[in-house]
Amino acid sequence: MVEIREEVRPPWPFRLGGGSMDGLLRRRGAALQRLMRIGGDPVLVGIVQPAPDRVLFAARARSEAAARAGITRMRFATSVDDDLRPFWDRFRGDPVIGRGVRLDRGLRVRRQPDPWETLLAAITEQLIELERAKVIQRRLIGAFGYRCRRTGMRDAPEPAAIAVQAPARLVAFDLAPKRALALRRVAEAVAAGRLDPGSHDQRRLRSMREIGPWTCEMVALHGQGRYDIVPAGDLGFLKIVGRLVTGNPRARADEAEVRGFFERYGEWKGLAGVHLMHAAGRGLIPARLSPGPVPRPAGTRWSAAPARPRAA
Repeated sequence: MVEIREEVRPPWPFRLGGGSMDGLLRRRGAALQRLMRIGGDPVLVGIVQPAPDRVLFAARARSEAAARAGITRMRFATSVDDDLRPFWDRFRGDPVIGRGVRLDRGLRVRRQPDPWETLLAAITEQLIELERAKVIQRRLIGAFGYRCRRTGMRDAPEPAAIAVQAPARLVAFDLAPKRALALRRVAEAVAAGRLDPGSHDQRRLRSMREIGPWTCEMVALHGQGRYDIVPAGDLGFLKIVGRLVTGNPRARADEAEVRGFFERYGEWKGLAGVHLMHAAGRGLIPARLSPGPVPRPAGTRWSAAPARPRAA
């Protein structure tokens, strides 16, 4: 086995955080650990943060190339190399998320090291509660993921492992029948090379049955690292934006209204969405916006109706 170590000096405040709800990223004492396979070889990556301005990555694998690739993937997954100062400069005074941004400068988008993992997770999370979806993901990982006997850790199932499963077998893990068919269909396409979840051109993915904008946007944000994308159909955003623009805690925006709300954040929509969710959970956003700060598309439920042309 080869062990490679890299020290990273984050360009912006960073905190290591905890493990993932699916069990793939685990906290072991002061370290996070993640097992993955690269080129068929298992790679174990450990991450520790001995000081606020230092993050250490260590990887063990059968080859130096695989170990370095594992570190590269986890640097992407933790977004440790991202300089978020432009976001801070523009939005620390924002009327909605500004307070949360000021109190949590190091908040980042948590990503998966492989966009296929994000796609698998997003399909299981369609139209159900997050906690229930995470249980399904852990079952799939336990049944079809690679297991390292020495460490007891697992990697996510590869597309080929899902592609050969009968839909009924996937339904047995509590997936809805349509979700099971969609997951196997997508896995087949990825395994055959007809679909690349890492491609920014998502027309192929969008054309597949049971794959909508929310799934594609989750892959773009959490699998590809695109800050300019926000999963507008997320129920959390529908609730928060509905309350912000009406003052009614039971109001629900629609997807178009959520997209209109996030337009003000430009190329930082994805990170703004993470801050909005986090700030809302901590009670750091206003109960309602005044009519001026956030533009709303004319003709939506909570805006003035579009002006009608006068008769000649």
